[in-house]
Amino acid sequence: METDGTYESRDPFGGAASPPSGRIPPPVPRPAGPPPTGAPPARPPATPPAAPPPVPAHEPPAAPPRTAGAPVTRHPVVEWLDAPRPETGLGIWRFRHVPPPPAGPARLAPATVAGMLIPVAVGLLIWSAYRRGTLPYMYAVLQTLTPGDWWYHGTTAPRDWHGQAAHAVFGGVVFVGLVCAVAALGSWGRIVRHYLGRFRAPVRAVIAAVGALIALAFVWPEAFGLGWDPLPLALPVLSLVSLVGGGYDILESPVLVYPLYALITALAVWPFARVGEWGSLYRAWRARRAAGATAPAPESAPGVPRSQWPELREAGQQRAADLLAGELAAGRMNDVDCGRVRRAWQDTDRDPARRAALVRTLLDQGAATGAHPSGDRDLPHRSAAHDLLVDQVRIGRYATAERTPHAYQGAGLALDPGLLGTSLLAVGPSGTGKTRSLVAPVVESLNLQALTGACAVVAVGPAGTALGPDAAYDVVIRLGDPASRYDLDLYAGVTDPDAAAAFLAEGLVGDVEGMETRRAATVLAQLIGPYRAAYGGFPTVPVLRELLEARPEALAALLDLLPADSAPTMRRELDSRMRQIGTATDLGPVLADRLAALDRPLFADFFGGGRETRAFSLAAVAQHPMRVRISLPEGGHEEASRLLNRLLLAQFQSVTRDRAGRGHTAFLVLDDAAGALTPGTVRALQRLRPQKAAVVLALRTLAEVPEALHGPLLAVVGCRMAFAGLPTWDGRAFADAWGTERVETTEVAHHTVFADQPMTRAFHALRKLVTGKAVTTEAVTVREVERQRWSASDLAHDVPAGHAVLSLAHVRGEHTPPLLVDLRS
Repeated sequence: METDGTYESRDPFGGAASPPSGRIPPPVPRPAGPPPTGAPPARPPATPPAAPPPVPAHEPPAAPPRTAGAPVTRHPVVEWLDAPRPETGLGIWRFRHVPPPPAGPARLAPATVAGMLIPVAVGLLIWSAYRRGTLPYMYAVLQTLTPGDWWYHGTTAPRDWHGQAAHAVFGGVVFVGLVCAVAALGSWGRIVRHYLGRFRAPVRAVIAAVGALIALAFVWPEAFGLGWDPLPLALPVLSLVSLVGGGYDILESPVLVYPLYALITALAVWPFARVGEWGSLYRAWRARRAAGATAPAPESAPGVPRSQWPELREAGQQRAADLLAGELAAGRMNDVDCGRVRRAWQDTDRDPARRAALVRTLLDQGAATGAHPSGDRDLPHRSAAHDLLVDQVRIGRYATAERTPHAYQGAGLALDPGLLGTSLLAVGPSGTGKTRSLVAPVVESLNLQALTGACAVVAVGPAGTALGPDAAYDVVIRLGDPASRYDLDLYAGVTDPDAAAAFLAEGLVGDVEGMETRRAATVLAQLIGPYRAAYGGFPTVPVLRELLEARPEALAALLDLLPADSAPTMRRELDSRMRQIGTATDLGPVLADRLAALDRPLFADFFGGGRETRAFSLAAVAQHPMRVRISLPEGGHEEASRLLNRLLLAQFQSVTRDRAGRGHTAFLVLDDAAGALTPGTVRALQRLRPQKAAVVLALRTLAEVPEALHGPLLAVVGCRMAFAGLPTWDGRAFADAWGTERVETTEVAHHTVFADQPMTRAFHALRKLVTGKAVTTEAVTVREVERQRWSASDLAHDVPAGHAVLSLAHVRGEHTPPLLVDLRS
């Protein structure tokens, strides 16, 4: 914004409506935007009005008439707001997320074909022997358990109906015992569950019902009009009842017979009911009936839907809740408005006076309440999927791989301020999609969150980097471009010469090995302090270069301008600097030589060079939710771009230190962080998190950072991302940072069997002749070993194109292991 390098206080209850917003790709719907209230200027005016223009009071719109029987249609934003967002693990896209079912054991075949058929063959042989009466000792059991007068002496030939009934009962027991034994030995139950487990629950129930119907055809063949003999199930039960009741006459009672038939049918169907899980389906159906619905609705949120603003209704603000619900239904409220109003409501939770003022503003301005000072209520274009209710942006999907935990298998990958607040480092060669897949969506998400007042973002990158249109930012600085409407304050708006000298020294010589930035900062402070005391401001780049080069006329003129009575400290500083000129420890020429990269004709009108442009101070992002884009020069100014990267990072770390209030989070995004990281800036990164500030750094290779900083850099950032094509020496640093894990390994050793007996050796020789392999035995060893989560070789060669390995950490302290993610889906 054109605000003379500063940013006005954010009006939490004011703002005007913005022009219609663009479209967001699915799955998160977005409305067309608020109705137009006059075309706003392309950029905010140079001088903002003292107060926002009056906005007419809003009333809840009346519902349009609806034809009887016509379906009720809801606005896409209402559907988006009411959609479920279950609690999930870190980095999972929560919008309509469906957690996977619990992981079961590995689906391995529980038995071989031979293991299934051999028990069946043995059972058939035993049953055949029993039917022919050749099974030894079988009838001895019958004789032992029954009275002797039922049989002829010494045999089991029945004398009357008692013996015949006993034979039927005994045959039924033998048959059921054989079936149970064969099923247990052949693992029939596990086999059936193994194959039926591939189907959904209703399909399993139908398959089990078909199997039960076939079984009943063998139990009651006459009921199906079939001519074969029934299985010995019904007759044994009826015979047992006859023996207990004293005769077959008892079976003539329908009151007894029909329940017996039902019991026999239930016993025949019971195994199929267990396999098909009929009981679970019935209980689920009863639960749906009790809830008044015919099918579960996973998309519906429990209780009052969010589109009815339950938090306002719980506080007794029914009128404000009705107004906002009407704005949503009428399409005059988008997702940014929802996020902004919800944030304003949460911020006033402990301040009754501010809460009352917010309610009055809600009744007066409706969806435009608390609009961003720029007046924007949306971005002109979106390229990624965003969920502003939980401040997430989707950038890909977790790959279905062996190392991916079950809860992450196939889930959407999303980033939010809680994760980015620990800082993020992404490393990958050119062309792997760091900007397209990661940096651009993250910047777009932070720009949207800035419109809700949640954060401020400074996006830095080369001029040709696709980080969104200029209209998506409040301030766009094109360093080296004469058409740029903004300039960059070299001193970040600070008034303390020591603070300005500290980050200026970091930017100039922070990357010079063996040079102490503290000494360089002292040299700079000895010059810019007296210059500010004499002229009331800090020197421009050409003037500072002249002072560092120690031109006698420049230093003498500066010394003469210092008042002798009111600036003794500054005179002493300048005298000390003049005594160091020409000594072996003089750092002035080195600083002047590095500063010469900015003292070029391309930058003549920048850094306070005198052109009529607004000077932007980076300190503004620490106080206001701003959106800033800084384009660095390309072509032959690579050294200047690296210097500016270091300077901007050092400035950001300085202005976010000890900032009062810390109501919003400040983010600095460096699309190309080459040369930006120095020992001083890496040390300062660990102080950003308590100040609600963070950085997003993208590098082509870790070689762009001094080797001594590889370990400290990977240790201080919470989120680390290694793209495909990473060289092994970079992968080694990531592998060391991610550490090791304990896994269970199985080793199988084959040992040749040497036989001692002649017959055994002959059999082994015959087997080797037939199979071509020697007779061996297997020795299986299972042990727990420690291995790297991702080795350098895995990162260099096993990450597919379009993928990356990402580990996340939250500001609360939670973290995830490194996981393979697909950035193309």
